[in-house]
Amino acid sequence: MNLPPSQVWLIIGIALCVIELLVPLPTFLIAGAMGIAAILVSAVALILPIPALQILAWMLISGALVNLSRRFIPRDSHQLKEASEGITLTEIPAGQTGRVQHEGVSWKARCDDPNVAIATQQKVIILRRQGNTLVVVPENWLKE
Repeated sequence: MNLPPSQVWLIIGIALCVIELLVPLPTFLIAGAMGIAAILVSAVALILPIPALQILAWMLISGALVNLSRRFIPRDSHQLKEASEGITLTEIPAGQTGRVQHEGVSWKARCDDPNVAIATQQKVIILRRQGNTLVVVPENWLKE
């Protein structure tokens, strides 16, 4: 079965939008943006029969929509603010990063004080998140 390019783009677009809706972990609107772009390119494919230009149009539209979708993604995790303890999986050397387990997930972490090292299997208090890195302090700091 030989489908016209406009129908192929439409199928790809619908599939990507469905993936955005069904995937349990959010795809941060990337699949949805790419799906909407593919649906738009399906209309463009009716008047622009050159596949290379269709792909270029899809890439440009997808890129623009992904950049626009960044406005709708929260910068901070509200779940992270509710629970503030973790345990070190690896040593966190002074001024460097290590690994901390928080809510069953391994996170990259660094100590808030760059002169302090934290040993393995130590409880830590999570102060904040910077990107994918947790900023922590040893639990015993609260007891002093």
